[in-house]
Amino acid sequence: MDGISLGPILLRWNGLLIALGIACGALLAAFEARRRFQETEIIYYLFVPLLIWAWIGARLWHVFTPPLSSIQLGLTTRHYLSNPLDILAFWVGGFGIPGAILGGALALWVISRRDKLPFWDIADAFAPGLALAHAIGRVGNYFNQELYGLPTTLPWAVLIEPEHRLQGYEQIEYYHPLFAYESLLVLGCAVMLMWLARGRFSTNLTPGDLFLTYLSFYSFIRCLLEILRLDIALVHAVNINQLFFALLFLLSAGILAYRRFARVL
Repeated sequence: MDGISLGPILLRWNGLLIALGIACGALLAAFEARRRFQETEIIYYLFVPLLIWAWIGARLWHVFTPPLSSIQLGLTTRHYLSNPLDILAFWVGGFGIPGAILGGALALWVISRRDKLPFWDIADAFAPGLALAHAIGRVGNYFNQELYGLPTTLPWAVLIEPEHRLQGYEQIEYYHPLFAYESLLVLGCAVMLMWLARGRFSTNLTPGDLFLTYLSFYSFIRCLLEILRLDIALVHAVNINQLFFALLFLLSAGILAYRRFARVL
């Protein structure tokens, strides 16, 4: 079953899980804001614009760096530019998490500058919720038969139906459940962030450390998981997602390391 039918409307599992993830992530962010700022209004104020710009960024990332599965369907960058209405038709093709990170972070920075809000403190409040939303939303890839890895005979391998297999793999049935690996790892990241925010190390944190930890952790695991991924996005024969997350890891981890080193000095 693809989803839940409400008369003529079909609510697909992938969309429902993404919506559930966003809702749970927003609630966790509001909880963190109340703990940090003694208010939740700041999350409600930022939620819609951040969501919109993250969605725009994610969509544009897909448009300009489509994965192999989209290219095989003819959904290339040239197709989107020749048919701009398809860019708005978000059910055609997909989204890219790098664009969501860039769009959401840029929107938060602009709004924080405009309204004189503490950017890093707000980013920290959002960090555990982002990880939780990500972990829940990734489960939806199972129902869409997306984000699977290399073929495998491991006991937890998932069956991918022929219509969802990449060219050259039509006769291979079972693959690594890459979406599950990512979901579990990011869920562990959410737990770790909550622990850091409340544990004995919390007094040693400076504003932005939690958000940078989230970026570092997720970037690192994405770099590793991209090694197993079949449906990659190539730009001039380079896996652009892996390159992006490698650079993001170096940047975020480097800032964290510099902060620790500067504090010791």
